[in-house]
Amino acid sequence: MDDVDRRILAELQQDGRLSITELAERVRLSVSPCHRRLRALERSGAISGYRAHLNAGALGLTFDALVFVTMRDSTRDTIAEFEQSVSTVPAIIQAQRLFGDPDYLLRVVARDLPAFEALYDQELSALPGVQRLSSTLVMKNVVQDRPLPLDPLR
Repeated sequence: MDDVDRRILAELQQDGRLSITELAERVRLSVSPCHRRLRALERSGAISGYRAHLNAGALGLTFDALVFVTMRDSTRDTIAEFEQSVSTVPAIIQAQRLFGDPDYLLRVVARDLPAFEALYDQELSALPGVQRLSSTLVMKNVVQDRPLPLDPLR
């Protein structure tokens, strides 16, 4: 990956809807070489997809919580079953396995407190292998959906 590839990635992180012509202009390439580089970045996995960033608040999802999960045990089957189950709950918008205690961090969105309470009681507490759940509310997102830092790749 060279500087031109990093410029392509930086531009697409800022605006994934750029046409290939606009992208080529911004990175100072002609359209064909820019298109070849873009396809190579996609094939390599450096670009894993394109999507729109939605505003949760504007869509009525104003309740944002972090849920810490401690597992009963950490057998391969329990972990696999838990992770598969987590991936089926739409309100869980981020799930991370952690070193140490707790075992997982889930970011959950809901319409309001009653909706979160129902989700917590009916779905989160029923996830396989869960020993304990602990949650905290997000007061404010200070940094969110920040583009990846591409300079350290040099």
